[in-house]
Amino acid sequence: MDTEAQLFKALAEPVRLRILTLLLRGESCVCELMAVLDMPQSTVSRHLAYLKNAGLITGKRQGVWMYYKMAEAESDLHAGLIALLQSYLPGMAQSQKDLAALAKNEATKEHKKC
Repeated sequence: MDTEAQLFKALAEPVRLRILTLLLRGESCVCELMAVLDMPQSTVSRHLAYLKNAGLITGKRQGVWMYYKMAEAESDLHAGLIALLQSYLPGMAQSQKDLAALAKNEATKEHKKC
């Protein structure tokens, strides 16, 4: 039950739900998440670490930046939660604003890497 509780705790914070909304769309760099969320690196990284420890996301280092994406589901509960998030989060007003901001950020960047 500890693993399941950790999944639910990870979803109990609005900032982490916003991050998951962005990562459901695809892999993102910390710098992109910082720009969309309008939060400092330390805050974003703290929330990313919580999501990673819960097994919801994975990260890889490229140069000085970390890139994160959704993790593969490790259980039926995990898969069900991801499916629920995919169907629910994009329709929320804040999610739509964040996704639009991410698209705008990507369109104005000269290259994909931060």
